[in-house]
Amino acid sequence: MDATVEAWLLAQLGPSTDTTDLEARYTRLGAARAVALEVLAERRAALLADPLRMTVDGVVTLDQSNNLTGTERHIAALNDIVGPDEEAVVEDGVPVLTPVPIRPPGWRR
Repeated sequence: MDATVEAWLLAQLGPSTDTTDLEARYTRLGAARAVALEVLAERRAALLADPLRMTVDGVVTLDQSNNLTGTERHIAALNDIVGPDEEAVVEDGVPVLTPVPIRPPGWRR
Protein backbone atom coordinates (compact mmCIF):
# COMPACT_ATOMS: atom_id res chain seq x y z
CA MET A 1 0.00 0.00 0.00
CA ASP A 2 1.55 3.30 -1.06
CA ALA A 3 1.03 6.78 0.43
CA THR A 4 -1.66 7.71 -2.11
CA VAL A 5 -3.80 4.69 -1.25
CA GLU A 6 -3.29 5.25 2.48
CA ALA A 7 -4.29 8.92 2.19
CA TRP A 8 -7.40 7.98 0.18
CA LEU A 9 -8.42 5.35 2.74
CA LEU A 10 -7.94 7.78 5.62
CA ALA A 11 -10.02 10.37 3.76
CA GLN A 12 -12.80 7.80 3.30
CA LEU A 13 -12.65 6.24 6.77
CA GLY A 14 -11.38 9.02 9.02
CA PRO A 15 -7.91 10.00 10.23
CA SER A 16 -8.18 7.95 13.43
CA THR A 17 -8.42 4.67 11.50
CA ASP A 18 -5.61 2.24 12.35
CA THR A 19 -3.19 2.23 9.40
CA THR A 20 -1.66 -1.13 10.33
CA ASP A 21 -5.14 -2.66 10.11
CA LEU A 22 -5.64 -0.97 6.73
CA GLU A 23 -2.28 -2.31 5.53
CA ALA A 24 -3.21 -5.88 6.51
CA ARG A 25 -6.61 -5.60 4.82
CA TYR A 26 -5.05 -4.11 1.68
CA THR A 27 -2.56 -6.99 1.51
CA ARG A 28 -5.42 -9.49 1.83
CA LEU A 29 -7.95 -7.77 -0.46
CA GLY A 30 -5.66 -6.04 -2.97
CA ALA A 31 -7.84 -2.97 -3.62
CA ALA A 32 -8.42 0.24 -1.70
CA ARG A 33 -12.13 0.33 -2.43
CA ALA A 34 -12.52 -3.25 -1.16
CA VAL A 35 -10.77 -2.26 2.07
CA ALA A 36 -13.01 0.78 2.54
CA LEU A 37 -16.15 -1.26 1.85
CA GLU A 38 -15.11 -3.95 4.33
CA VAL A 39 -14.39 -1.43 7.10
CA LEU A 40 -17.67 0.40 6.47
CA ALA A 41 -19.60 -2.90 6.43
CA GLU A 42 -18.11 -3.75 9.83
CA ARG A 43 -19.06 -0.32 11.16
CA ARG A 44 -22.60 -0.80 9.83
CA ALA A 45 -22.83 -4.23 11.47
CA ALA A 46 -21.66 -2.75 14.79
CA LEU A 47 -24.38 -0.10 14.60
CA LEU A 48 -27.01 -2.75 13.89
CA ALA A 49 -25.81 -4.95 16.75
CA ASP A 50 -26.74 -2.31 19.33
CA PRO A 51 -30.08 -0.55 19.75
CA LEU A 52 -30.24 2.41 17.35
CA ARG A 53 -32.26 4.50 19.78
CA MET A 54 -32.29 4.54 23.55
CA THR A 55 -34.17 6.93 25.81
CA VAL A 56 -33.95 7.39 29.55
CA ASP A 57 -37.00 9.53 30.34
CA GLY A 58 -36.07 13.01 31.40
CA VAL A 59 -32.33 12.26 31.29
CA VAL A 60 -30.93 11.45 27.86
CA THR A 61 -31.81 10.21 24.40
CA LEU A 62 -29.23 8.50 22.20
CA ASP A 63 -30.08 8.06 18.54
CA GLN A 64 -27.68 6.31 16.14
CA SER A 65 -30.11 6.04 13.20
CA ASN A 66 -28.52 8.99 11.35
CA ASN A 67 -25.10 7.36 11.73
CA LEU A 68 -26.49 4.18 10.18
CA THR A 69 -28.05 6.12 7.31
CA GLY A 70 -24.81 8.00 6.68
CA THR A 71 -22.76 4.80 6.69
CA GLU A 72 -25.15 3.15 4.23
CA ARG A 73 -24.95 6.20 1.93
CA HIS A 74 -21.16 6.14 2.13
CA ILE A 75 -21.14 2.45 1.15
CA ALA A 76 -23.43 3.18 -1.81
CA ALA A 77 -21.27 6.13 -2.90
CA LEU A 78 -18.10 4.02 -2.83
CA ASN A 79 -19.62 1.73 -5.46
CA ASP A 80 -19.72 4.66 -7.90
CA ILE A 81 -16.21 6.07 -7.52
CA VAL A 82 -12.84 4.90 -8.75
CA GLY A 83 -10.27 4.06 -6.09
CA PRO A 84 -6.71 5.40 -6.31
CA ASP A 85 -5.40 1.99 -7.37
CA GLU A 86 -8.07 1.37 -10.02
CA GLU A 87 -8.28 2.57 -13.57
CA ALA A 88 -11.29 4.52 -14.80
CA VAL A 89 -13.46 2.93 -17.44
CA VAL A 90 -12.43 4.29 -20.83
CA GLU A 91 -14.29 4.16 -24.14
CA ASP A 92 -12.44 5.27 -27.27
CA GLY A 93 -9.70 6.90 -25.19
CA VAL A 94 -12.14 9.08 -23.23
CA PRO A 95 -12.93 8.37 -19.56
CA VAL A 96 -16.55 7.49 -18.94
CA LEU A 97 -18.04 9.95 -16.48
CA THR A 98 -21.03 9.23 -14.32
CA PRO A 99 -23.32 12.26 -14.01
CA VAL A 100 -24.30 13.08 -10.46
CA PRO A 101 -27.15 15.51 -9.84
CA ILE A 102 -26.29 18.35 -7.50
CA ARG A 103 -29.20 19.42 -5.37
CA PRO A 104 -29.52 21.90 -2.55
CA PRO A 105 -29.83 20.44 0.99
CA GLY A 106 -33.37 19.43 1.82
CA TRP A 107 -34.45 19.22 -1.82
CA ARG A 108 -37.04 16.54 -2.38
CA ARG A 109 -38.62 15.33 -5.54
